[in-house]
Amino acid sequence: MSKPLVSIIMPVYGVEDYVGKAIESIQNQTYKNFEFFCVDDGTKDRSGAICDEYAKNDNRIIVIHKENGGAPSARNVAIDQAQGKYFYFMDSDDWTEPTMLEDMVTLAEQNDLQLVVSGYYIDTYYSDEEKFVQEQSAADVVYKTQQDFRNDAHRLFDKNLLYTPWNKLYSAEYIKENKLYFPQTFWDDFPFNLSVLRDVERVGVLSKKYYHFIRKRQESETAKYRPNMYDKREEEADWMEDLYKHWNIDSSEIEEFLARRYIERVIGCIENLTNPSCTLPFLNKCKEIRRIAFSERVQNAIKVAQPNSKYMKLMLIPIKLKLTLLTYIEGKTISFVKTRNTKVFAELKAHR
Repeated sequence: MSKPLVSIIMPVYGVEDYVGKAIESIQNQTYKNFEFFCVDDGTKDRSGAICDEYAKNDNRIIVIHKENGGAPSARNVAIDQAQGKYFYFMDSDDWTEPTMLEDMVTLAEQNDLQLVVSGYYIDTYYSDEEKFVQEQSAADVVYKTQQDFRNDAHRLFDKNLLYTPWNKLYSAEYIKENKLYFPQTFWDDFPFNLSVLRDVERVGVLSKKYYHFIRKRQESETAKYRPNMYDKREEEADWMEDLYKHWNIDSSEIEEFLARRYIERVIGCIENLTNPSCTLPFLNKCKEIRRIAFSERVQNAIKVAQPNSKYMKLMLIPIKLKLTLLTYIEGKTISFVKTRNTKVFAELKAHR
């Protein structure tokens, strides 16, 4: 086989305890016609050297060593070198089920798809061996038209299937013709996917779950305190509204979906403020809570959103009543559960 059909792209940084399993899960795929870019993003540990060791025995593995520039730059370097008809992006501390590529490629080839979306697992470890497994998936479908996909996209968003890159197979031609790259920012996967979804025409969904997203490392991106999280969430909410305006879809169902999604992330911003690693003084935290939770946009969203669980309805009460101290206590409670009882936190988040 002179040209690989799939180009797999994986940024590598600070994952020496995990990257071997990630690589082996790709080597164990039942589909074999791929090239595998492992992009060492200036890692300070042995992650890059481990990739080199695997590459010695597998000529499909291409290791790129570069100065540290973040995961987006690592992915983009490989995009420019990739030769495959399809792109697949994965993280270097996760792993995949063996039939993932075969099933995705088969669906894409049979239906001439530009995007394949599949189910996945979130494996949240609360001890070295014990974990809570959350399953995310939607029914099998190949959308007949672009409009059919757009009309159904909010349901896929609701199932958290459209935000991440690692449960998707992308048409390389579509990515390159539209000059789509990962933006140089943290949480770069969401804006990248929005740029893909904006004008994509041919989309299919696989109900089967393949990817294992691992929540275990305390130093991972999802565990950090982010001082500018609220501003980022506001930006993301604007992006979502802009997407639906571009699609010219305006209904009470979409309005409720956007409001509920926004409110859920506002609660995450409040928890972020009460994160143990947040060093802001108490009074500054309260000031930020009032800025975030009691804004006109949040209060309007609360009127529209219809939470799916009693837990989420309860979370909205102090925000709706504009009770600063109670909202702060709510955030502290979430932070306490998040740091002290990972299993309970994962279960609550999965059923919010």
